[in-house]
Amino acid sequence: MAPARLLGVCSLLCAWSVLMGHPCSLDLHQGWANCNRKNLLHAPSSLPRNITSLDLSFNSLVVPHHGTLLMHFSSLHSLNLSSNALLALGPAVFSNLEALRLLDLSSCSIAYLHVDAFKGLGNLHTLLLRNNNLQELKVPFFLPLKALFHLDLQHNELVSVNTLNLQLMEAVPQVQLEGNPWVCDCAMQPLQQWLQRRQAVQVTCASPPGLRGWEVAALDSQDLGCQTKQRFPREASTVQQITVTQSNNTTLPSGKGGRSWTYLVGFLVSAIGISILITLAAKCKLFHKHFASYRHRQLPETSSIGGCPMEDDSGESHPMPGAADLQAEDDDGFIEDNYIQPSEQLSEEEERELHLSI
Repeated sequence: MAPARLLGVCSLLCAWSVLMGHPCSLDLHQGWANCNRKNLLHAPSSLPRNITSLDLSFNSLVVPHHGTLLMHFSSLHSLNLSSNALLALGPAVFSNLEALRLLDLSSCSIAYLHVDAFKGLGNLHTLLLRNNNLQELKVPFFLPLKALFHLDLQHNELVSVNTLNLQLMEAVPQVQLEGNPWVCDCAMQPLQQWLQRRQAVQVTCASPPGLRGWEVAALDSQDLGCQTKQRFPREASTVQQITVTQSNNTTLPSGKGGRSWTYLVGFLVSAIGISILITLAAKCKLFHKHFASYRHRQLPETSSIGGCPMEDDSGESHPMPGAADLQAEDDDGFIEDNYIQPSEQLSEEEERELHLSI
């Protein structure tokens, strides 16, 4: 009896659908309506207002530039709009669907998303945007999606994601980014670090050709073409930073870079040693000159001027005139070479001849 009643209910529903003028399949018990592949331009307004699931995939829906797409279905929890040529989504196009938890926009050729396209979807749990033509993600795009858990951005035209979007995506547990033409250069480093923290998303490079097919998370900064900067602790002096920077910028032969400090020490030691030798040589020369200026010569013993008395033929000794005075003037017995003048020597000879004549 029960199968007969169920068959009768289905027959009544089908008849009612035909009479109401829409081709969708309904299940009032489950609260869903299937309107896929019906070549629809708009959602049938004759559908029950209390349905919670609506499938409008594979149609030719026209999305309004302003206003909402589904005005009369505020109870929807699931909406499938995949494979419709939507191209662009205007502001607040889903604003009346506050209870929506799943939105499928896959394969809709979407190339533009207004920053307020998802305004009002504060309870959205899953957003599927794969197989579209998105080239960038604007920052406010994520702001209304407070409860987002799963985001699918596979197979779009994304080449990079800015740092602020990555920070917003940190709050989304499941994010799929595979299949985009990622450009693996130094600007990819924030995304690489983000992927390394996730450890579950497999994203590969599309360019440059040398990195095509490589996993972004497995690359290092040199592979991405980033120049590493050496950081110094705050206590490091400015002189140390300049020295290290200059040594990093200097190209050294291979195998000798680690011994450059020994060459520097050797050069300094050599310079100091040469300076000391030059200083000693100059001081020795000055000392020798100073010593030569004070050099004396001792008087000869046979000289006519000396400390011994002179004897004549008669055996008498006569003291040399002026000898006591000379001894007083020079007590050390030395006299300069030019101290005795020729005039003095001539006077002594005349005095000697005078004694002989007497």
